[in-house]
Amino acid sequence: MKIYVVSGLGADFKVLEKIQFPKRHEVVFIEWLIPHLNEDFAGYVERMAEKIDDSEPFYLVGYSFGGLMVQEINKLKPAKKVVILGSIKSDKEKSRLIRTGQITKIPKLLPVTFFNEKTTNMYSVVRKFFDPRNPKVLQYFRVRDPYYLKWSVEKISDWKFDENPEVVQIMGDKDIVFPIKNSKPDYIIKGGTHLFPITKFKEVANILEGVLE
Repeated sequence: MKIYVVSGLGADFKVLEKIQFPKRHEVVFIEWLIPHLNEDFAGYVERMAEKIDDSEPFYLVGYSFGGLMVQEINKLKPAKKVVILGSIKSDKEKSRLIRTGQITKIPKLLPVTFFNEKTTNMYSVVRKFFDPRNPKVLQYFRVRDPYYLKWSVEKISDWKFDENPEVVQIMGDKDIVFPIKNSKPDYIIKGGTHLFPITKFKEVANILEGVLE
């Protein structure tokens, strides 16, 4: 069976490369598309879903923003099981920071030029936000197209979704991007920051081995 995997906002698959997915399944990574100008989220999800062959059963796994994406894809092409890593099941689980963006509409007001290479390379800020102990944090975030980043931040802020209890949620207890206090995850990675798929990959692999039967 195939496992379709979507990584996080701006992240390529390097952040997931150490995870040993169950060898009995085939892993297919779905790369982020660059949004069309003024493309709505529904249209974008449809384009992402085109890469999935639903003529046979499959699994969906998403990390961070990819967790939101696989849940949306699941509405169009239902998977046998959906697993999200460092992500949320509903808009009720959003952090205070993300809620502020939703209420104030700040992401919409920021110009595309704000999301340039210099801004996304503010090392000390990014490192503190994602994992203060990881000196190589920027190597995991390589998709830096300014329009894609602005568009994605807007969609995360605006995202509304009712919880699907069938979705398997794995979170780190030190994650400040999606704080665990706002959720009731199925599995908790002790000491896991938002980058727990790379720092706690053995624990993640053990969970996936049991979940993706």
